[in-house]
Amino acid sequence: MSEQIQAKKTPPKKDSSPSFIKLAMKNMVRKGQQSLIHFGLTATGLIVFILILAWLGRPTIPQ
Repeated sequence: MSEQIQAKKTPPKKDSSPSFIKLAMKNMVRKGQQSLIHFGLTATGLIVFILILAWLGRPTIPQ
């Protein structure tokens, strides 16, 4: 009897595939250390790229 009541309370499952964000979060949890290393490398690379662009594009002031 309790199985029938519990079956009525749970909504039917959707057959649609999970979203990209949910899959990405699941992969990050499963591959924690590797994801953190890749995130750190990406962040460092982006900061270095921005600093190089700023250095190359700096204005020169004539004296």
